[in-house]
Amino acid sequence: QVQLVESGGGLVQAGGSLRLSCAASRSIFSINTMNWYRQAPGKQREWVAVITGAGDTGYADSVKGRFTISRDSAENTVYLQMNSLKPEDTAVYSCEADYLGSNYWGQGTQVTVSS
Repeated sequence: QVQLVESGGGLVQAGGSLRLSCAASRSIFSINTMNWYRQAPGKQREWVAVITGAGDTGYADSVKGRFTISRDSAENTVYLQMNSLKPEDTAVYSCEADYLGSNYWGQGTQVTVSS
């Protein structure tokens, strides 16, 4: 099993930045992929970014060029650096781990971007 704990959400003005963290209970190198998702009120959950065990990354078009996913293996933590935030980025952000064929989720962290 994998336990995930997100942190770093908050309230920020448009154009500002936040860095989200997702701390895993086991080595992130043992995890196939780790993803960030978000869900805004009244909308479906949206995939945001991925980082693989090999360190490859991918992004949704809506965040490409503004968000960066990275990891710290010593801390077993994956980060999501969010720059140039827009009001439409407001959502609950959750990290997800694909490990041995199962999916594990954190509790989520709220990001609110004011205009």
